[in-house]
Formats: sequence, structure tokens, C-alpha cells
Amino acid sequence: MKQGQRQGKKRARVLSLEHQELKAEIDWIRHKMESVRSQFEEVVDPTLIDCYIYELKAVQLRYQFLLRRFKLLEKVCAADYESQNVTGGCNIQHEYLV
Repeated sequence: MKQGQRQGKKRARVLSLEHQELKAEIDWIRHKMESVRSQFEEVVDPTLIDCYIYELKAVQLRYQFLLRRFKLLEKVCAADYESQNVTGGCNIQHEYLV
């Protein structure tokens, strides 16, 4: 096996690990968003309503950030595979890109 191919496969494993971590964080942030929405719908105190509005906005911004990273990782994986002819690796699923 050539040195470049070994490095390409190692990079694919690293990208795959990052993909798994991103997927877990996206799942967690989705759960957090649902939780904050649920809490927001239950409160009646104006101060708490404001707090949940700000918290929901922060969670939504984090979610958008994670999706952008996920999409960027997908592009990096595709470029690596095309340039190095590496097979396997990222297996990026598009369920988060909808």
C-alpha cells in the first residue's frame, strides 16, 4: 500500500469519527430544542417567557452551526475520496441536511 493511500485512509477514519461526533451532537441539540420549546409553552411568567425565547434562539443558532459543519465535512470527504481514490470512511447520511 502506498504512503498516500495509508494517509488517506487514516484521514477518512478521522473524518468518520468527526462525523459520528457531529451526528451525536446534532441529535442532542435537537432534543434540547424540543425540550426548550416544551418548557416555553408551559410557562406563564413574562420573565421566564423571555428567558426561554433567548434560550431557544441560542439552541437554534447552535443547531445551524452544527449543520454547516456537517455539510462542510461532507464536502471534505467527497474531495478526499475523489483526489485519493479512498473507499469507505465517512458514510455521511443526508438526514441532517434536509
